Amino acid sequence: MIWCYMMLAVLSSCHMVGKNGETLDTSMVHNHILLAPADSAGYVTCITTGDITPQQLLAYADSLKGIPYNTASTNPEYGLDCSGFVACVFNHFHIAVPRSSVDYTFMHRQIPLKDAKPGDLILFTGTDSTERVVGHMGIVTSVSGKVKFIHSTSGKNKGVVETPMDGYYLSRYLKTISVFPQNGK
Repeated sequence: MIWCYMMLAVLSSCHMVGKNGETLDTSMVHNHILLAPADSAGYVTCITTGDITPQQLLAYADSLKGIPYNTASTNPEYGLDCSGFVACVFNHFHIAVPRSSVDYTFMHRQIPLKDAKPGDLILFTGTDSTERVVGHMGIVTSVSGKVKFIHSTSGKNKGVVETPMDGYYLSRYLKTISVFPQNGK
């Protein structure tokens, strides 16, 4: 299995701790993205969450509310796009994920929306719902009554917000992915 790391260089400095507790030298790097490994067909099909709980993940995701939308960004200092938001949240806990929303297409553990639990991923089409290709995503936050999810939207709210599943998003809904093994219990 090959792990891929992508770094984008800018004039800034930050410190990150690696998976084994080592300090990563990220001077002159603004963004360090831990990407999930692809299978032999080139698709990412699973996410390994380790000991992290959905509650921990959602607490961090919630702390990012209000960050503006920025196309192709995974850095909260500059804003986040939808998959950049998901990558930022999971990578905060050293959990490798795909970088692009479309790369979640072949993810295993698809579940019906009615079985969604907090921490699960929810996938939608892009703004053109006639093209049934993943183009937007978020993280399920609540399933009491109506499903709610947190995401970074380029729509009227422009940034990281929590949104109830309504007619607009139901028309764009493609699938829900169970990411945390404890959500299956």
